[in-house]
Amino acid sequence: MAGFPHHDVLIIGGGLSGLRAAVAAHEGGSDVAVLSKVYPIRSHSGAAQGGVNAALGNHPEGHDDTWQRHAFDTIKGADYLADQPRAEVLAREAPERVLEMEHWGTYFSRFPDGRIAQRPFGGAGFPRTCYAADRTGHQMLHTLYQQCLKRDIPFYNEWLLTRLAVHEEGHDAQRVVGAVALHVPSGELQAFSAGAIIVAGGGHGRIYAKSTNSYINVGSATAAVFRAGVALEDMAFVQFHPTTLYGTNILITEGVRGEGGYLLNSEGERFMERYAPDAMELAPRDIVARAIQTEVDEGRGLKDGYVELDVRHLGEGIIKERLPGIRQIAMDFAGVDPIETPIPVQPGQHYSMGGLACDENGETTVNGLFVVGECSCISVHGANRLGGNSLLETIVFGKRAGELASQRGNDSADRPAGEERLKEVRREERTAIETLKERGEGERQIAIRRRMQEVMTKHVGVFRDDAGLSEAVEELAELKERYEDVVLDSENRAFNYDLVDTLELGGMLELAEVTALAALRRTECRGSHWRTDHLGRDDDHWLRHSTAAYSPEGRPELGYKDVIITDYPPQEREY
Repeated sequence: MAGFPHHDVLIIGGGLSGLRAAVAAHEGGSDVAVLSKVYPIRSHSGAAQGGVNAALGNHPEGHDDTWQRHAFDTIKGADYLADQPRAEVLAREAPERVLEMEHWGTYFSRFPDGRIAQRPFGGAGFPRTCYAADRTGHQMLHTLYQQCLKRDIPFYNEWLLTRLAVHEEGHDAQRVVGAVALHVPSGELQAFSAGAIIVAGGGHGRIYAKSTNSYINVGSATAAVFRAGVALEDMAFVQFHPTTLYGTNILITEGVRGEGGYLLNSEGERFMERYAPDAMELAPRDIVARAIQTEVDEGRGLKDGYVELDVRHLGEGIIKERLPGIRQIAMDFAGVDPIETPIPVQPGQHYSMGGLACDENGETTVNGLFVVGECSCISVHGANRLGGNSLLETIVFGKRAGELASQRGNDSADRPAGEERLKEVRREERTAIETLKERGEGERQIAIRRRMQEVMTKHVGVFRDDAGLSEAVEELAELKERYEDVVLDSENRAFNYDLVDTLELGGMLELAEVTALAALRRTECRGSHWRTDHLGRDDDHWLRHSTAAYSPEGRPELGYKDVIITDYPPQEREY
């Protein structure tokens, strides 16, 4: 398209999913580029600590592990809401993807015989989590960035996606033709033409007040795809990590418990025996998070509401070798050395199992548009993700999306019509931003943002009920109305983060509303979604995915579709 930068494949997001997709699209022969809101190695993928799952069978207690057992653990952990063929893809392709990362330069920890080390993680029948001490995501992110540099893949850094341009191709058919993005350092609004687009924008945990997520994790790219016509799926299912550092909610990896850490209440009791007598601290995250919250709610928490994670019995050597990052975090942000003192922990929002609906290749209902990573819902995590499967998802489905997008990006579209549509979308975005800048009276975005986070934390948290969810839905609708009159405090063009935050808040409110509404409608307990007024899993009515379609006016339209069940019939989940 004349006048716009054009690429066969444009990738939105510079984290693990986006970078793995970029490598795959490049190897498919495409002209590929990555557009990222932050410098790629600052992506939130680098904050992942504990490890990545693969049935390698390296651990002495896991030599009988198989990809089929990994798939079953994933489906059971998902409380049978995962689409089973896709969970099998995840598990079957895991060993090859992890070994590929090792060959590309990821520094995995090793057993004395030189094989990749593996540790136990919650919900797993075997110790299958490969790790690089407690900095696994950091190692993998740098590895993939280096692979992109090796291939001379171009990057557009510090560009905020504001909107996708979609062209009507015919009866009920749409094709993505490009994207419009704001260059944060200059304030320039630019259009990018593409044959195919892969959105790998990460999660949206910052719709909550207490989250392990980086400040950048607001779901702006997710919201842009939602507005472009792709449905959101299973947004009610939000993972609350059981062990986040009290006071700051910095992640304290499951690897601490995988190495043998104990959870203790105010009475010094290993309370997980009451909730998961066989798995104890290594039960799935939803179970451990509810157990901790119950201990606190029933008065067995310490001080203002936390429990202790104790690793003193592991000894100084193991802590320094396998958990050096966690020790540093505890000392820097809590003032405790885990070698001598237990770590204060509490549940905090961590991950969204729900996201943009797509298939096992990340392909959506809009031609040429793909989604991958936490912003997507391929539905391998169902109602509860197992630790170690998120890093795995990025490299398995990032590769698959990149390969297919490379093929789709070479398909010829109606270029003149697409160019006109892209120009039109850019004009509309410029007008919207100028209108926002010129608005003289109203409130700033920060008050609305903080109230949204308070509402989500209070009413759409570990435990939920009709009254709280109804209140959340109503107040979020009111906050969306208030947002229409928001004003800016800064007139700067360069690095105007007041503008960035304000633009992003609109999408955050939409994602929060869908999350609360889907949780209100789902009257059962399943995985991370725990309704105190509708106890028990209800397969007769709720063994199905919830979907939400964007509505420019009013609330999103909710619908449902069947879970794909093949070889693993639903059964009671016990640990």
